[in-house]
Amino acid sequence: MSALFAPTVPRLAALPPSRRALEIPTSPDRPVLTARVARLRGAGSMVRGRISRLSVRDVRFPTSLGGHGSDAMHTDPDYSAAYVVIETDAEDGIKGCGITFTLGKGTEVVVCAVNALAHHVLNKDLKDIVGDFRGFYRQLTSDGQLRWIGPEKGVVHLATAAVLNAVWDLWAKQEGKDPRMLVSCIDFRYITDVLTEEDALEILQKGQVAKKEREKQMLAQGYPAYTTSCAWLGYSDDTLKQLCAQALKDGWTRFKVKVGADLQDDVRRCQIIRDMIGPEKTLMMDANQRWDVPEAVEWMSKLAKFKPLWIEEPTSPDDILGHAAISKALVPLGIGIATGEQCHNRVIFKQLLQAKALQFLQIDSCRLGSVNENLSVLLMAKKFEIPVCPHAGGVGLCELVQHLIIFDYISVSASLKNRMCEYVDHLHEHFKYPVMIQRASYMPPKDPGYSTEMKEESVKKHQYPDGEVWKKLLAAQEN
Repeated sequence: MSALFAPTVPRLAALPPSRRALEIPTSPDRPVLTARVARLRGAGSMVRGRISRLSVRDVRFPTSLGGHGSDAMHTDPDYSAAYVVIETDAEDGIKGCGITFTLGKGTEVVVCAVNALAHHVLNKDLKDIVGDFRGFYRQLTSDGQLRWIGPEKGVVHLATAAVLNAVWDLWAKQEGKDPRMLVSCIDFRYITDVLTEEDALEILQKGQVAKKEREKQMLAQGYPAYTTSCAWLGYSDDTLKQLCAQALKDGWTRFKVKVGADLQDDVRRCQIIRDMIGPEKTLMMDANQRWDVPEAVEWMSKLAKFKPLWIEEPTSPDDILGHAAISKALVPLGIGIATGEQCHNRVIFKQLLQAKALQFLQIDSCRLGSVNENLSVLLMAKKFEIPVCPHAGGVGLCELVQHLIIFDYISVSASLKNRMCEYVDHLHEHFKYPVMIQRASYMPPKDPGYSTEMKEESVKKHQYPDGEVWKKLLAAQEN
C-alpha cells in the first residue's frame, strides 16, 4: 500500500524503510536496537485525527448461484465480507476501509467480533496507534477475555484483520509515503527462535540492493499471476473449456484446478485442462483440505501424470507433520506442497517452515493479522528461501494482496523464481480502486491506501439481509 511505498514511486504500494532507517547497529546490544526502533516511531508527522467511529457491515454476494468459488470442501460459497469503516475527527474526512473475507453464513459472527474489538480502537489517536503499532497489534490480539476464544485464530483473528486492514488503509491514505517503521509494526512474540528484530532489519537492509531496478520492473511488467477462475469444481466441462480457451487468448500461462471430490472426475477434468493448455504451461491443483495424509499421497500419485507444480491444502491446515509427510512422499514425483490460506497465524507458518512441510507458502491478507503479521511471515519465508505465492480471490483479496506481494519482491525476496500470485476474476467491479491485470500480471496500484474501499452503492445493495439483492433472494426462497 502507498504508505509502505517510496514517495518517488506513487503507484507502488509497499516499499521498505530507507537505508538510513534500516542501518544495523554495529553492536548487537539489544537496547541499542530498541532505541533505534523507538526513533523510527517518531516518524509520521502527517498522521492526524482521533478515531471517532467504527462501523461494520455484513456484505454478501450470491456467487453460489453460478458455482463460482466451489471446491471439494466448499460446494456453495457466497463470497462475502465483514466490511469495516473507520472515521476520525480530522477535517480531511479521510476514512479507513478494511475487510475480512468469508463465505456467507457466519459473516454475522465476524461482525459481532469486530464490534467486540471496537473499544480498543475508538477514541484513540491514529498517531498513537501507528507510533506503537506493535503494541496496538498486541493489544487487539491479547484482550484478556476475547483471547480465550482465539488466541490469534478463528473468528477473533478474522475480525482483528478487518480492523487492522482499515487502520492500514487510513494510515496509507494520510501518509502517502514510506513510514520508515515496518519492523516496529511486527509482533515477534513466539517466533524469535526463527526471526528476531535484528534478522528482520538485516533482510530489509539487503533488500535495498538493486531495489530501484525492481521497482522499474514492476511498473513496466507487473507481478506474475495465475488464474483459478477457469476450473471451479462446480463448473461443467463445457464451462471449463470455454473459460480455459478464453484465458489462453488473454495470455494466461498458469492455471489452477480444483480437485479432491472424485478421483475419476479429477482425472477427466485435469486431462481436459492439460490438453487445452499444452505441456509447457503451468498447472496447479487444490484439494482444499479434503484428504487424510495417506489418501493425499495415493490420490496425487495418480494425478502426477498431469505434471502439477503443486498440490494445495492436501490435508488439514493444522496438520504440520502431515504436510511434512505428504511433502516427503510427493516431492520425488516433482509435486510441491502449497498451503497457508487457512493458516491461523505466524506461529503455524514458522512450524511449517521448520518442518520442511511446504515448498510454496501462501499468505492470506485477511486470515492473518493484517500487514503486521504478514510482514513477519514474508521475512520468515525469505530466511528459509521458500517462495511466497499468496492466496487471493474472494471479496477484495486480490486488491489487498497485490500490495503485499509487490512489496515482497521489491524489498524482501528480490526474486520471481517459482513465484506467482493467485487471481480470481470475480467482484472487482464493486471496489473503488479495483485491481489491474495486464498480460496475466498484477500491475502496481495507482492510488494511496490499501485498495479496500468498496462502492457505497454495492455495499447497500448487497448488505445482508436488508440489501436489495438479498431481499429478493430471501423472498424467492420463502415462496
